[in-house]
Order: sequence, then structure tokens, then C-alpha cells
Amino acid sequence: MSDVFNWQLGREMSYPYDESHPDWQFAFVFNINRCIACQTCTMACKSTWTFSKGQEFMWWNNVESKPYGGYPRNWDVKLLGMLEKANPDEQIWDTFSKGPEKPFGVFEGKTIFEAADKDPSARAPKRALGYLPTDEEWQNPNIHEETASGKTMKEGEWGRSAQLPEHDIWFFYLQRLCNHCSYPACLAACPRKAIYKRKEDGIVLIDQKRCRGYRKCVEACPYKKPMYRPTTRVSEKCIGCYPRIEGKDPELSPNREPLETRCMSSCVGKIRMQGLLPVKDGKWEAAPDHPLYYLIQERKIALPLYPQFGTQANGYYIPPRWVPQPHLEQMFGPGVANALVQYSCPDRELLSVLQLFRSTQQIIYKFKIEKGPKLAEIERTLPSGQKKVQEIYNDTVIGYNKFGKEVVRATTEQPSFERTKEHLNSI
Repeated sequence: MSDVFNWQLGREMSYPYDESHPDWQFAFVFNINRCIACQTCTMACKSTWTFSKGQEFMWWNNVESKPYGGYPRNWDVKLLGMLEKANPDEQIWDTFSKGPEKPFGVFEGKTIFEAADKDPSARAPKRALGYLPTDEEWQNPNIHEETASGKTMKEGEWGRSAQLPEHDIWFFYLQRLCNHCSYPACLAACPRKAIYKRKEDGIVLIDQKRCRGYRKCVEACPYKKPMYRPTTRVSEKCIGCYPRIEGKDPELSPNREPLETRCMSSCVGKIRMQGLLPVKDGKWEAAPDHPLYYLIQERKIALPLYPQFGTQANGYYIPPRWVPQPHLEQMFGPGVANALVQYSCPDRELLSVLQLFRSTQQIIYKFKIEKGPKLAEIERTLPSGQKKVQEIYNDTVIGYNKFGKEVVRATTEQPSFERTKEHLNSI
């Protein structure tokens, strides 16, 4: 095992391979607050990549209802339970040790790599703590959809209101695909070395010619995103739509402009933003005018999913503001409180950047904000229950592609159009 630095944990951790990083890193941010669970992203991925025989149960992209939903069923609950058994002192965050390279403090528990030798069910040494889901657990991609948790009404009680900052009865939608981790557990566990990260974009792929279908990747991945295909007897996973990343669509990217993946570009709720971040010496290069770097590193409003697993996942989430904070902290780490405060009452600059979500199919590498007139002052409720006045300006945010060409221009105030009294195709 080697020692590698994981900035999400704020410390070095054990990993089976030496530290190695791509030139650019594929990453994405999901704004959970906007998702309507229409599953358009899921079907866009399904119709593009997993429509063939033997792939019937494969959902590389899925949207599940939390806290009870999951695909495969109970994927996170099971692994969290295994980690707790391997962590005698529990999963503890030292939030007093924050710094530039440890923005959330230091995680003092064991990751799935460090806890692998503590698995009592293992017949042989493992490289990552994990388990193989049963066929039953793979059966229902939408299990417990919209099943709520929280306080139940007493007999004779009615009319209870649902209001911010936290609802008594709650659920939320969690959008998931392969996180193309910086330290992938699937790569670590593969005995054939069939899994690799692409040097040019950090996308994690499986070499179908080397794979022998041992399913060690399925067992080790904490997010359960590699999937075994029985007809070919090899494993498959999300490929990050790398032909689109390479700009190989002649109609949408005539000059080889990188495009967002199919699931990103089809999102109806405008919850998704995807990008490529430059990497130098194993770290993201400082780029405060890059929308993803701004949201993840500058403002820290977008948080990794289960950072305690130790994979340094490159999928990030703006947490939902109506959900009890302890639940969110288990899922997204100790940065939740800061993220919720910012999203509940975004300042002028943050509000502008939020307009870039799903505004273009081309990947945005840089943004610029042009200031506009003041529109309004609105009183907002913070997670603490305190009130704060938000000043809203009609600023314009401009997004640029890889070649510095303007690809989107959006204003804070959405334009409105008045239809004429008489128009075609109406009743």
C-alpha cells in the first residue's frame, strides 16, 4: 500500500498504487434543490449506452429517492455499516484542523482501503472494503421512490405546514453516475489491471479485452457503478461519454469543442453542470473563473458524496436545504452547514454562476460577470432560522468554451415574451 494525499479527507491515506494524476479531471456538480426526478437523464443514458441484451438491469445513471431508495438496494447503508464495524472510534471529523489543503478538516476514521483488512467475512486479503449485491438488490432501480421520512401526524392532527429551513416530513432525489474518482476502488481491486484512468481527462474505463469478469470492481466500488454483464461475462460502467468530451460530434461540435455527457445535456430541471479541470502536481490548478472550481474550491457550496469512503470522488452536490442537517452531514461531510447558508441566500456573484447550469451543451471552461441594475430586496430564511435580506441584481454571466469562444449569456432576471392575441396552432 502507498500513501496518497486526499484533500477531501485533509490527510494522507493508504491506497494500493502510487499517486498518479491525469492532465485534466472530469468532474460535475449536481444541484439537488432543482431536481424533479423526471428521469430524463436516466433514459438518455439508457437509450445511448445500455439498451442491448444483457444490459437490462444496467442503469449507469439513475435518480433515487433518499433516505430509503437506492440502486442497488441499500448500497450505501450496507457499506456504512461495514465501515462502522471497522472503525472502533467511529467516523470522526476533526473540523478544527481546517486549512488550504484540508477545507473540511481531517477525517480520523478509516477509509474503505484502510478498513479492508478488518473485514471478518473476507476469505482472502482485500484491497478495498466492499460486498457483492444480490440479484434481488439489482432488480428495482426505482425502489422506494418518493417514500418520505420524518415525524408522522398524530390521530386527529391535520394541516401541518411544510416550510423552510427544515421539513418535518422529507425526502430528496439523489442523482448518481460513476464519480470517476481520483482514487478509484474499482481500479484498486481489479486483479487483471483492466481498469485505468485516462491521462487526458481522468475518465475511468474498463479494458474489455483484459477483463475476465471476476467482479472485484463491482465488489469494491462503494457507489456500485461497475456492473457485470452476463452475456459477455465482463464488467461495464459509465464511460463519461468520452466521444462527446473529445468533441467528435460533427453537428454540435464542428471544431471539436468538448460537449457535456448525454445525461448532463438532457437535464430538464437544469440541475447539472459538467467540466474539465486542469491538474498540476496532483492538484487542481487555481482557476476562480472556472465555474466548477468556483463552486467546489472557492465557495465550497458543492460537496463530494460520502467523502469518508476515501475515493476522492469527482461528483459534487449542492445539498437540499429542507433535509435535517445530520443526515446530510453523514452523506456529504462537515461542509454542509456552510453550503446551506450560501445557497439559502446567495450573494450577487454566486447567484450569477448558478444561472450557468444546463445553459449550453458545450463544456464551460471560464465565466465572466457583467454587472447590471438592482432588481429587488428579498428576505430569506437561513438554516438557523435567522432572517437575511438578499439583494438581487440583473447581472449577466457569460460562459466560454475550451477555445475562449462565448457559448452562453444568461441574465439573473429571466426574459419574458408576450404572445400575440392570435397565433397559429392554438385552441
